[in-house]
Amino acid sequence: MDSPTASAGMQDLAGDHRRHAAAEPLKGTLIARGLSKSYKGRQVVRGVSIGVRAGEAVGLLGPNGAGKTTCFYMVTGLVPVDAGTIEIDGFDVTSMPMYRRARLGIGYLPQEASIFRGLTVENNIRAVLEVVHRTRSERERNLDALLDEFHIAHLRKAPAISLSGGERRRLEIARALASKPHYMLLDEPFAGIDPIAVADIQQLVRHLTARGIGVLITDHNVRETLGLIDRAYIIHAGEVLTHGHPSEIVANPDVRRLYLGEGFTL
Repeated sequence: MDSPTASAGMQDLAGDHRRHAAAEPLKGTLIARGLSKSYKGRQVVRGVSIGVRAGEAVGLLGPNGAGKTTCFYMVTGLVPVDAGTIEIDGFDVTSMPMYRRARLGIGYLPQEASIFRGLTVENNIRAVLEVVHRTRSERERNLDALLDEFHIAHLRKAPAISLSGGERRRLEIARALASKPHYMLLDEPFAGIDPIAVADIQQLVRHLTARGIGVLITDHNVRETLGLIDRAYIIHAGEVLTHGHPSEIVANPDVRRLYLGEGFTL
């Protein structure tokens, strides 16, 4: 059952939407309402509502088997919704496939390496820019800007397969930004990287929010994620157990009992 904080957070977003619906689409929000999903007669997600605003990082966390990954995949478009709605800037995209959501501003970074291994660093980004920009001058200008922004200009001619874990993540995010998303959905961004690269990934996420991009993160590395985000939703038994600032999450007795453990500290 949602805590008062969780309910208030979603009510604020939903209320904003109702006030603006008659006038213009609500900008700067990615909202999922009442998401439900069943597999072979077993309900794994029950009425989950979450929201992300432009320029903030939000975590979607919970124990294994809680339903958080299914929720995340419903938002990305990888898993169809049984019930509920998903809205991007006030537009209902619930029935839209993943590629159409991408056109409306959803960027997705999967857990698995998504680089084109046979291409150089610059050609990985250029492959996306060729779809987005019509002229070569625009493509090259944006390519140079992204290489500089993510500190991989010195690697531009390197084969992507040769990159370290942190370098690969920087390339993947730079390539995702080539399509100019409003929101980035990060699936296990801390998976498969060494401890030194963790700080690099955290800085990249802060860079995205500073750009005004809303970020939704799901990850099993709880401490790293809570140390990075503005808010978190804790999913347990297919429902939102609670929602709030990381300090509120850590202090919540139900979260400590069911998920974090009594000895957990940030």
